[in-house]
Amino acid sequence: MPDVIDQVALARLYGEPLFALPNDLYIPPEALQVFLEAFEGPLDLLLYLIRKQNFNILDIPMAGVTRQYLSYVEEIRHTNLELAAEYLLMAAMLIEIKSRMLLPPKKSADGEEAEDPRAELVRRLLEYEQTKLQAAALSATPLAGRDFWKAQVYIEQSLKPRFPDMNVVDLRDAWADILRRAKLVQHHKISREELSVREHMSIVLRHLQGRQFVEFEKLFDVTRGVPVLIVTFIAMLELAKETLIDITQAEAFAPIYVRLAYAPA
Repeated sequence: MPDVIDQVALARLYGEPLFALPNDLYIPPEALQVFLEAFEGPLDLLLYLIRKQNFNILDIPMAGVTRQYLSYVEEIRHTNLELAAEYLLMAAMLIEIKSRMLLPPKKSADGEEAEDPRAELVRRLLEYEQTKLQAAALSATPLAGRDFWKAQVYIEQSLKPRFPDMNVVDLRDAWADILRRAKLVQHHKISREELSVREHMSIVLRHLQGRQFVEFEKLFDVTRGVPVLIVTFIAMLELAKETLIDITQAEAFAPIYVRLAYAPA
């Protein structure tokens, strides 16, 4: 156990606490390398140096900024000469601007003062900073596939049965055939009968109850006369309108069937 109990261990070496750094500690040089690939180019590095020291971008101290910029470039020349070439071009531009600032200003032909040598560099830096801020704002907006996912729901269409569409002409012909059959057994009896469409709607529903399909003709009682047939037919149309029954036909000229409307569980 160490003599100092209250001291906090700096690290653990092979499970044992280490309270002081060894005198012969060796750190390889490559462990302390500075990778400038984090900068997106010479303008990015130059803007970083200016903003880090709170310099006024419209009045850049060229001597200090150029010296710091060259020290960064010198670091990467030893490891990545190809990357350093791009930064050396900006370094040459900084040195040229600094040299022009040391010379006495020359007036133009019309007597106006010459433009500040730093003006072009300031314009490029301001444009780059504005573009960088806009790109950061766009990157912060939520993106589909990165920050959120679209909800997708799969519906099994086969769960809902689909019957063939009913042809109105076939329905009319079937009704005309029932009327012809009713006239064959028509009795010449004069009577007055109160018929209710709602009552016959209930009768049709009772006939269809518990049965999968019923032929269209089976729902009509031809022995009761044409008025009952008409009311029954109107009752069926009302039930179809209210989607309480389905009238289907497998194909053209095939028998017409009636069933209770499909009700999902």
